[in-house]
Amino acid sequence: DQNRRGAPVAYVNMGLVAANVLVFLYMLTLSQAELERFVFTFGTIPAQILQGQDLYTLFTSTFVHGGWLHIASNMIFLWIFGDNIEAALGHLPYLLFYLATGILASLVHVLFNPTSVIPSIGASGAIAGILGAYVVLFPTREVRVFILGLVTEASAVIFLGVWAFLQLFTGLASLGVRTAQTGGVAVWAHVGGFVVGLVAGIVAREAGRQYRA
Repeated sequence: DQNRRGAPVAYVNMGLVAANVLVFLYMLTLSQAELERFVFTFGTIPAQILQGQDLYTLFTSTFVHGGWLHIASNMIFLWIFGDNIEAALGHLPYLLFYLATGILASLVHVLFNPTSVIPSIGASGAIAGILGAYVVLFPTREVRVFILGLVTEASAVIFLGVWAFLQLFTGLASLGVRTAQTGGVAVWAHVGGFVVGLVAGIVAREAGRQYRA
């Protein structure tokens, strides 16, 4: 149950990555009409959620992605940061944390876009939760960042703190914008997921301290 470095094998994280990729590969086999029907069936539509309809989509939407860049960026962040959080929390707690964060992040998106009829999809909210927990649990760990052809290193708290600020700034900028496309950009799901992750990370850190004491 451990890799060569002595850390627990991240079975759950690998399973989540595989599940997301398999769903995406299935979507590639669909015609355009079938694909649109799939997204509207399994994506989170805020107006319907607030009417008590299709509540299951709060869960299913986290496994649906809208394109190669969408899934690639999400899975890269999940693969890099998720295994560390799984090692810190444990397999089952990590799975529950991931799913709960994804659902809560979708609910935040719903609350900020109550009239939207555009499906929100993607694992971004759950992954934002992982990043939030990472900031708390591994604030000084160095993260390699590829920028303009150069590889540099930055502490996790700086790298992910900037990411969180950009998400929050974009979310504030979108308030009051009543366009047809606003509901499709789930910026507040990212912010909500990140906050949930921060809280979960603090709880896990304090629980660890009490256990060691």
